[in-house]
Amino acid sequence: MQTYVIYHNPKCSKSRATLELLQEKNVNVEIVEYLDNPPTGHQLKRILSLLNYQPIDLIRRGEDVFSALNLDGPTTTEDQLVSAMIANPILIERPIVLCGNRAIIGRPPEQVLDLL
Repeated sequence: MQTYVIYHNPKCSKSRATLELLQEKNVNVEIVEYLDNPPTGHQLKRILSLLNYQPIDLIRRGEDVFSALNLDGPTTTEDQLVSAMIANPILIERPIVLCGNRAIIGRPPEQVLDLL
C-alpha cells in the first residue's frame, strides 16, 4: 500500500478538508505538521521539483513575515526564498500531498484526488 504524506496545518480548513478526503479513501497517510516539523532544505527542494514549482510559487505571499522579510524584492534569490520557508514554515503553501514521485497542493482539497 502506498503512503501519502501530507504537510498539514490542523488550523487550516483546506488542510483539514484535504486530510479528511484522504482518510475517506482509506489510504495510508503520514501526517507532517510542518509548522512544528518544517521540511529540510533538501526535502523542500524535492517538493518544489515534484510540483514543478519555483520557490516563489510555494510561498504564501499574504503572510506578514513575507513583507517583513522583504521577500518580494527584485534581488531576492531562490535560495533566500527556500531559506525563508525553512525558517518560517508559515510561508509554505498548504496542504502539500506527496505520493511516490508525485505531489500536489490541496487547493482546492479535491485536487488531491488526482493522486489517487
